[in-house]
Amino acid sequence: MNLDELLDQNGCKFATVAMADTNGALRGQMVSRRSLAGILQSGMGMAPVTLTLDPTDQVLTVPGITDDTADFHDDPLIVDPSSVRRIPWARPGHDLLFLSTYGGATSGICPRSLLGRVLDRAAAAGYQPKYGLELEYTLFDETPESARAKGYRGLKTATLHPSHDLVLYQTLQSDWYEAVAEMAEPLRIDIAKMHEEIGGGFMEACIAAGSGLEPADQLVMLKTFLRALALRQGKSITYMPRWSEEADSQSIHLHMSLKDAAGAPVFHDAGAEHGMSRTFRHFIGGLQKYLGELTLVFLPTVNAYRRFAPGTFAPPGLTWGYENRTTALRVVGHDAGSLRVENRLPGSDTNPYLTVAATLAAGMAGILAEIEPQPEVRGNGYTQAPATDFHRTMPEAIAAFRDSALARDWLGEAFVTSFAASRQSQFDQFRAKVPDVELMRYFDLG
Repeated sequence: MNLDELLDQNGCKFATVAMADTNGALRGQMVSRRSLAGILQSGMGMAPVTLTLDPTDQVLTVPGITDDTADFHDDPLIVDPSSVRRIPWARPGHDLLFLSTYGGATSGICPRSLLGRVLDRAAAAGYQPKYGLELEYTLFDETPESARAKGYRGLKTATLHPSHDLVLYQTLQSDWYEAVAEMAEPLRIDIAKMHEEIGGGFMEACIAAGSGLEPADQLVMLKTFLRALALRQGKSITYMPRWSEEADSQSIHLHMSLKDAAGAPVFHDAGAEHGMSRTFRHFIGGLQKYLGELTLVFLPTVNAYRRFAPGTFAPPGLTWGYENRTTALRVVGHDAGSLRVENRLPGSDTNPYLTVAATLAAGMAGILAEIEPQPEVRGNGYTQAPATDFHRTMPEAIAAFRDSALARDWLGEAFVTSFAASRQSQFDQFRAKVPDVELMRYFDLG
């Protein structure tokens, strides 16, 4: 069925044209069927300033876009017709949604465009990734208004106790799980599994492995519409990596393997230890060598660094191990079809397009340079000092990202400059704040 036939069959009157901002949130506009015809041909104008906004529309300083040289012009959003989906709860004729990417100069800092370029470069080298993503989140029996009224303290989570894989709580929340599955179908989100995690209201949903932009597209959709579902039910969701000092850390875990141009898996060698081919080892070597420089992509907010407080189940360093969850890079699987690496570094507030692009870039650099990984961690990685680490503070991560030759090569000069500037702007805004905990400790007697 071609696009015109789809629009006719749907009785399309209005459709949503959306793009993912730097935070991974969908932003867009509803356009009429008549306007959509022109947009599909020529694009839809949207100001690049959209990519400089924090979630609550705090404008971050980015050279040439929001500084004193900015003119706040539009660049075109180029619609991807193959991305069309249906929005749950919307009536036919108003429910179609199209994803788009920036054209013009803004394509250099557009997350979806950036992943497309990294995928193309990997393909030119003879490789195509197969990847899936796991999203952790916390569900609350609170509206945004009630959470704000409580100062975001003492919130009621959807379940009371930590309950990893507890069928009791999954059964208790069957309405939620069933609503998520029903919501995912028109959005073309291929959910492989859902389950309870290690905290009250703490849950996980996993996108099945796929290729190209599709799994990242699906996770962007999932993050947006999970939150919409919660709001429709009088609940709320957070993707903050650490929303409370009593809560464990929240992540997005990325599972990735590679195929050659003919579609054959390249990570498996039946005669090697753990079945890991030389190509796979070099991919791991690249991750260990370069993920530290790319920390800012995986930990993009002030809150993200709180995830690594002592006692949380967050990675202890850029270590790797076979079926070892106490390492940042967990090798998983046992045959050509299942062997892969799990990148456990990204926080749950990361942008899926950027997370996939940075991981693929680092691994590909390892393959091309034939970088050998450090020795495997055996046993508990938390009791062993890592030979290589990521950056533990935002200023260090910003500086490393700005200086990264790999980031400039694979992700582009424009993106490195703009992303580092936006993160510095976010950090500066928060540095000017006085947290409640400082008042409680120092106001009277400090």
